[in-house]
Amino acid sequence: MSELRLLEDPVRVAAFAFLAEQARLRGEAWPPVLPRETLAQGFMFEGQRVPLVGPPGIFKPAAVRDACPLSITTVAPPLDGPPPYADAMEEDGLLTYRYRGTDIMHHENVGLRRAMQSRTPLVYFQGLVPGNYLVWWPVYVVADDPRDLAFVVELSAVDLTGVRDEPDVLDDLTKRYVWRQVKQRVHQAGFHQRVLAAYQRTCALCQLRHEELLDAAHIIPDGRPGGDPVVPNGFALCKIHHSAFDFNIIGIRPDLVVEVREDVLVEIDGPMLRHGLQGLHGGVASTPRRLQLRPSVDRLEARYAEFRKAG
Repeated sequence: MSELRLLEDPVRVAAFAFLAEQARLRGEAWPPVLPRETLAQGFMFEGQRVPLVGPPGIFKPAAVRDACPLSITTVAPPLDGPPPYADAMEEDGLLTYRYRGTDIMHHENVGLRRAMQSRTPLVYFQGLVPGNYLVWWPVYVVADDPRDLAFVVELSAVDLTGVRDEPDVLDDLTKRYVWRQVKQRVHQAGFHQRVLAAYQRTCALCQLRHEELLDAAHIIPDGRPGGDPVVPNGFALCKIHHSAFDFNIIGIRPDLVVEVREDVLVEIDGPMLRHGLQGLHGGVASTPRRLQLRPSVDRLEARYAEFRKAG
């Protein structure tokens, strides 16, 4: 990859720095998950507000001085269905990004073509759920396929903000390892956001609503048959109840009744045990309103059998 073309447009420098700071403030790993509200608000540059996203998927704010867009966006897929667009990330970090419509000369498609020709870096917003995006930068348009009405966009496995010579950053073996880690991050981030959205960002057992204390818990663990990263294989749980569920201290029956392991149920300790765990016994786990998003009975049966065996 050639050197990052940032200096031609200082707005891009400022945009990348803004994204890096937002990721740092939230303690986000790469690629970070950022809220649309923050991205739409953007940042101030020379007295002018610069939003990073807008209604078009291929977006160029007024402050950008060259002819190329600043960002491209893939909208979030529905919680219970396939993505509305056929954008897809391949194993090597290449993204197929569909044209705006079918007119190859639409001004937004022309803008991406110019970005490809000039090697201008962009930002890619990958929708996880409405209102939250995985954010990648810098990304480059590396190919154009008018017959397929699609561009090919090269993503980066690491934050290259300020790096001017990418080939020296990672050797091929390290790149393959890093991409495996990144894909796992993408996989988990998508599952996390979709499950929390389905449960309205509330713990299914104690109704805690502090999102920073909530996890998406797998019913069948990731990597096992049935452990798919889909909402019916998950519960939104606070961190203590997630750990208790993973370690079979609590179990959830197929009828959603909660059980506490017998030895823990009779244990005598402080108020955290009494109210945080023992008090769950006999209660009912909350589930999403939509039937398609509720926990799979088959998965619950398999997981409850493990809980019974552990007890």
